[in-house]
Parts: sequence; structure tokens; C-alpha cells
Amino acid sequence: MPVLEVEHLNVRYETNGRSVLACDDVCLAIEERDSVGIVGESGSGKTTLAMSILGLLPAKVARVEGTIRFLGRELVGRTSQELSDIRWEKMAAVFQKSMSALSPVHKIGYQFQNAYRVHRPKATRTACRALADTLFAKVNLPSRVYDLYPHQLSGGMLQRVSIALSLMFSPMLVILDEAATALDVVTEGQILREIVRLQEAERMAQVTITHNMAVVSSCCQRVLVMYAGRILEFGRTVEILLRPRHPYTMGLMRSFPSFTKTKGNLRGIPGSLPDLSAPISGCVFADRCGRSQERCKMERPPLRQIQPGWDVACFYPEDGIV
Repeated sequence: MPVLEVEHLNVRYETNGRSVLACDDVCLAIEERDSVGIVGESGSGKTTLAMSILGLLPAKVARVEGTIRFLGRELVGRTSQELSDIRWEKMAAVFQKSMSALSPVHKIGYQFQNAYRVHRPKATRTACRALADTLFAKVNLPSRVYDLYPHQLSGGMLQRVSIALSLMFSPMLVILDEAATALDVVTEGQILREIVRLQEAERMAQVTITHNMAVVSSCCQRVLVMYAGRILEFGRTVEILLRPRHPYTMGLMRSFPSFTKTKGNLRGIPGSLPDLSAPISGCVFADRCGRSQERCKMERPPLRQIQPGWDVACFYPEDGIV
């Protein structure tokens, strides 16, 4: 049984008289010890997908349809109370902007105790401290961090604290949403290596949401490319990054320094995301695609397998060596 199964997920935001389709028929399966990177431009639906899985979308404005199963248990339509034995214990998250995620007026240890006691109300201070020391060691932090305030830590140390908090109950799945975005290059590399090491040691699955292809290449076995709420390409990281088949993936790769060449021209993708409040009958990338044909604007390309473990939503996929 997969750890996580997402089938035909649709998420609409209903606000100010508009209905915005942020996730459009998303399907995804994650196995034990799997690592999947989700990439795409801002507004592609990456964070919406993660928040749907975690059940954290506001019910008043977000309408979630489809199936999300965690270890065979349906999550769509469940209340926060019904998800309390799954969320944070078996499925955890590390969100963006860890530098502002912690209270600036309380010590790390105090916040650690409060978070732990939400699920283990009878835990003693001694037990909380022992667990914190164990987790801090796993993310390469000294035990003295427990007695410090957030402003006394660097950005990299705060990020490690956030990762330690997510591992508090040894979850089977951890979602990292731009977990290393605000860090310098050296610290980012250290954090990514820690994530890979922890995944292997803890036997957990992880989903990394990012716009940075270098992050995906460092810590993900598979990569899912999203655009305008749809999956356009999904497969093994090494194959997709070196020989992408969808025009959008090729465009993303050309906007980053090459993995195989010393220098070259970086090119952005012309145009912008479509209006997701208006129905799109054809391919969502058709207006920005250099080889779009009439069929692309009239008919939606299905996400189909071009070889085992590699799916592409394009009528005319090509071998795009970058």
C-alpha cells in the first residue's frame, strides 16, 4: 500500500465572486522511503496541493474534491479533530519562512515542550528535553539550542529546528515547502544533505516543494512538474532533468544554469500563467509553447506514459536535451 495516494484532486478557491481552479485533476502516489520534488512557477498550485494533503486549506474559501488517502485512510472531508491522530504524528510539514515561524519571546525549549504536549499531554520536562536533544543531534544542532531564543540562532539553525520539530513523532511522510529558500547557498546545501540523510535513517517518505531545480536534483528521486494546477510531467529526476520531454519542463531547465555545460545563455519562458478563473479547454501551456498546434488549444492532452515510470501531458513530446 502506498503511503499517500492522490486521485483526481480538484481544488477551487471561491472568493470575491470568482472561482479559481488551483489544482486540476491531480493524481499522485508516494511509496515508503520515496522522495518526490514538486516544481513549477509561483502560482502553479504546488503549495495548494501540499495544504490539501495536510487538510489545512480554509473551508470557507477552498472546495476540495477527489481522493486523498494516507495509508489507505481517506482524508478529504475530514475535520481537524478527525485528522489529529495523523497530522503531525504520522504526516508532518516544514513550511516556508522558518525564521518567522517561531515565537520570538519564548525559548526554543518552551516551544518544543508546548508542541509535544499537544499530542502527549502527560510528557514531563525531562522527557521533552531528552527527545529534543536526540532530535537536535539528528539535524546537527548542539543541545544548548534548547535554552536559546530564536533571535540567537542563524537562519540555518532555525531551519534545522523546524525540521527537528517535524520529526518529533517519527512521521512516515514529511512535506517540505520551500524549506531552504531563504538560506545562503552553503547553508542550503547543508540542509539538503541533512534531509537526504534523515530520510534514509528514518525510513520516511518526503515531498519537497520548490522552484529550484538544483534542490530537486540534490534530494529527490522523482520530480513532478506542475503548471496552472495541472501535472505536465512526472518521472525519475535524473531522466527529466537531463532529457525533459514536455516543452514547459524544457523551458524551466533553460532558465537555470546547465548541469552538464560550463556556460550558456539563460532564457526565461515568454508569457505568463493563464487566468485560472476561466475554463481552459486545451493545454494550459499552449499560449506559451513554441510548438503549439491547433489541437493543443482545443483538446486537453492526457497525462500518459511514454515509458515505464515517466508520464507526460503533451500531444507532441520530444527528447529535449538541455
